[in-house]
Amino acid sequence: MSKHVHKLNPDEGETLAPGVSTSFGIAVSGKRMHVGMVHKARGTGSKLHQHDNEQFNLVMKGTLMGEIDGVPFKAPTGWVIHIPANTPHSIIADPEDEDVIFYVCKDTSAPINQGNPIDGKADRARYEPGFEPEDD
Repeated sequence: MSKHVHKLNPDEGETLAPGVSTSFGIAVSGKRMHVGMVHKARGTGSKLHQHDNEQFNLVMKGTLMGEIDGVPFKAPTGWVIHIPANTPHSIIADPEDEDVIFYVCKDTSAPINQGNPIDGKADRARYEPGFEPEDD
């Protein structure tokens, strides 16, 4: 197989920003772009954070919701979310829908897993009530 062809199976990945997000997936990086396929369990997601790179998420399954720069949004399957660089945002998988699979694309100005929490604490991802991990 060519070194330029990759399978992106989110089930074979890792938690991409531990302590900030529940996003679990796999990514490939080139010279100028990171791309990945990511799973987010319903009712879970990222706490308010920002990163140096611009980001696009294409929702492949389920619905993502949250806020970007204080503005709420809801993006079902087929919608694209654009997050400008250094913009505070928090995104979860809609607790009233199914788990989410999304395709992510970021520029390489920062690592794909960079997430700088607005509160300064990479201590816990975001969990909606009733979706907290059992060890909480």
